[in-house]
Amino acid sequence: MTAPEIVVVGSYNRDVVLVVAHLPAPGETCLGLDRRESPGGKGSNQAVQAARCGARVAMVAAIGTDAAGDDALKVWAAAGIDATASPRIADHGTGMAVILVDAKAENSIVVDPGANAQLGPFHVDGAVPLIASAKLVLGQLETPVAATKRAFEIAREAGVLTALNAAPAPDAMDGEMLALTDILFVNEIEALALTGQADPVAAGGTLLAKVGVAVVVTLGKEGAVLLRRDQAPLARPAHRIEAVDTTGAGDAFIGAFAASLARSGDFARAMAWGLGAGALACTAMGAVTSFADETRIARLLAPQA
Repeated sequence: MTAPEIVVVGSYNRDVVLVVAHLPAPGETCLGLDRRESPGGKGSNQAVQAARCGARVAMVAAIGTDAAGDDALKVWAAAGIDATASPRIADHGTGMAVILVDAKAENSIVVDPGANAQLGPFHVDGAVPLIASAKLVLGQLETPVAATKRAFEIAREAGVLTALNAAPAPDAMDGEMLALTDILFVNEIEALALTGQADPVAAGGTLLAKVGVAVVVTLGKEGAVLLRRDQAPLARPAHRIEAVDTTGAGDAFIGAFAASLARSGDFARAMAWGLGAGALACTAMGAVTSFADETRIARLLAPQA
């Protein structure tokens, strides 16, 4: 593989999706209507979507020496993702997520980190050539912050753009991590958790003061808003589609956004690609299994051209 445009430092999980009539209340038992297993994990999801948008992608993720870890390597190979810097951890199983999806396409997710929790700065140090040659390094919070922080330090030294998806929402955000972040992605829940502000534009503005370049707040079926210094907020609506399963839609948005930005440097174009990929991801079950390629996304966006 030639030098990657995007290096993703993040997680891989084996997703077990259970379809239910409604999400159970505490203490309630529900019978599943369907069960499906597929590759997942925020880092891997975003990497696969970026690759399907035509970007050259490398992955830095910790996986087990189990069958699920073997599957991860197959997923990345099929997507054309360079996984040479992804370590295999002998004494920890590959991460797993159990996802409940109801009749309204809403979901609840429980994640067992497994090997993901073992990813450390020393693993990232093995990916220095990949990171230094990339255009963008993308991280999330499903793996230890120390590993992502080290990747961002390497990126900053090399003049490479950094992007962080602050998910799952932390109780408090590492200030040094934010200072190393150029672009921050959050959804409404994460924005509220990090700022205490319910208004997404206000929350985004607060977060913008702590990062280098931009904040993107995704708003589900309402679209997304981009905030940059000295510019008016750029709000874009979501595409009107019939949702089947919203699992992975946020990851699809970020992966497509990153791919478009790494290739064009155009934030407005990246927003359009993110929203297109996010919408299409809702039209089928699962995460990676629902992600569209660049041809389908371009077709959806064609009326906007």
